[in-house]
Amino acid sequence: MADSAYGYLGILVFFLAYALVPLENYIHLRKSKPVMLAAGLIWIFVALAYEAAGDIHTAHEAIKSCLLEYAELFLFLLTAMTYINSLEERNVFLGLRALLVNRGFSLRRVFWATGVLAFLISPFADNLTTALLMGSIVMAVGVDNKKICDCGLYPYCHCR
Repeated sequence: MADSAYGYLGILVFFLAYALVPLENYIHLRKSKPVMLAAGLIWIFVALAYEAAGDIHTAHEAIKSCLLEYAELFLFLLTAMTYINSLEERNVFLGLRALLVNRGFSLRRVFWATGVLAFLISPFADNLTTALLMGSIVMAVGVDNKKICDCGLYPYCHCR
């Protein structure tokens, strides 16, 4: 496929789609749209290339395998986000925020507390779920913390 016209078209479509990604704000088109369109076109090129070579079974198996991996990842993320949303709905993060803020933890202590919590949670939850959970806790704790910004661009600064 690398030496066929389909291979070169696939590479061209790939680079065109990824050239549109940093231009999201200028062209007012979400990053996912050109990338998903390019992925579909590239799979069509793969199928056409295998068909031209007389082998339709290999392309079918490759597409089936990739689609299965995508479905597994999608269902995992759906479950992880449902878990986090249910915790947020039950005000678990607000409770943790109240606990950490009322104890007067500095941002350094919040960092270490979330690290220890992540270490304790990760054997029971997947790493991505743990990262999403800890990110939600840190965002809940630091949402009103203006003392971390000295440049006056809160909440958009990157001064520290």
